[in-house]
Amino acid sequence: MEEAFRILIVDDEPNIRSGLAKGLEKEVDLIDTASGVNEALDKFDTESFQIVIADVRLPGDRDGLELLSLIQQREPNTTMIMITAHGTVEMAVDAMRRGAFDFITKPVDLNLIRQQVAKAVEHHRLQTENRFLKDRLAVAGELPNIIGNCHALNNVLSQIRQVADTDATVLIHGESGTGKELIARALHDLSKRSAFPFIPVNLGALPVNLLESELFGHEKGAFTGASRQKPGCFEQSMRGTLFLDEITEIPMKSQVDLLRVLETGQFTRVGGEETLLSDARIVSATNRDIPQLVEDGVFREDLYYRLNIIPIEVPPLRQRRDDIVLLVDHFLNHFCVRHHRAPKSIDHEALQVLVSANWPGNVRQLRNVIERLVVTVDSEKIRAKHLPAELSAVVRSATASEVRSLADVTESAEKEAILISLAANDFHREKTAKVLGISVRTLQYKMSRYGLH
Repeated sequence: MEEAFRILIVDDEPNIRSGLAKGLEKEVDLIDTASGVNEALDKFDTESFQIVIADVRLPGDRDGLELLSLIQQREPNTTMIMITAHGTVEMAVDAMRRGAFDFITKPVDLNLIRQQVAKAVEHHRLQTENRFLKDRLAVAGELPNIIGNCHALNNVLSQIRQVADTDATVLIHGESGTGKELIARALHDLSKRSAFPFIPVNLGALPVNLLESELFGHEKGAFTGASRQKPGCFEQSMRGTLFLDEITEIPMKSQVDLLRVLETGQFTRVGGEETLLSDARIVSATNRDIPQLVEDGVFREDLYYRLNIIPIEVPPLRQRRDDIVLLVDHFLNHFCVRHHRAPKSIDHEALQVLVSANWPGNVRQLRNVIERLVVTVDSEKIRAKHLPAELSAVVRSATASEVRSLADVTESAEKEAILISLAANDFHREKTAKVLGISVRTLQYKMSRYGLH
């Protein structure tokens, strides 16, 4: 059964209330009205509304912007459209930051408000669907496209769940190939913005002379070759998430422009004069040491603090060895289907090499290796002899950061041996226990101790 859509119109002018109610009666199932903040809140005590259209200026001590904040606290899934006869850029920015879906000036164009209501209805439906999907995904570590259950990764997943549904800026740090964009997408997918665009932009891949145009857009004729108006990434990601990858590659001039947008919520297209509003959540990423870049004078300290409200550190694959078997299995299945190959498996020796390798390119390197094996190995069983030379010849060298106590080394080796043996025996506990020379009960105890499920 489809959800019934109800609109509440809040305005102190009776003619506007009745005019909007009559003009929108065919757009939704039910329309109610209120003349002020208190009456509107009383309506919410007895009825639920999916959309609220409210004037900014209302009688009494509380105005429409305060009503917006109060409803967002009570019913965060309600879509709010603000209208006013005395709009300013600052007021519009404030409304959008508080969660308004749109900001319309009087006199109200009925066709325009019908269009916005239709968009609001669709937005609400998408939000409802996304919440349902998120509720199913966000259990027991299950986040879209993120595979693994080691302790280091679980810490990251906990951070994602904790901050996803906020608008706080996030800075993701991790080595190349660790999956920083996957983390950014998970933040978006689990947020209230998930029905709107996720726009990724690799700042390191953009020529300096095109960077501002790419971020902020440009007007027709702004420069040679600008034959039409073009929206930038900030416009494209309105109400969604803008992912700024390789944030440290942005030149100093553009750092100033980016800081201004983050602080004011306003920007202009290149060659333009119109002030536009930004309502995108900013998630950025880097594999470089930003504090060192700040000290070297090539990255603004104030921009760093503005971006680094929520820091998330993505662990390298060498700190996620427990997840390598899961990742190998996932990539094998994925690429066998993608390249129309018969299902393949990896023998014990080859799997041991994969688990022991250093993986300087992290998950991306592992993914590429498995794809290469799926495409080039004709047999159904992938063996150690099929592995790239740089992997089959690798012997892990202990660095100062890897030196551990003998007890830690022993536990790590035992855990790794159990994990590899489980994978080689299709996670059959009796067979695994027999190969390891221990009882099933001892195996179950050690699996529980090491978190191997």
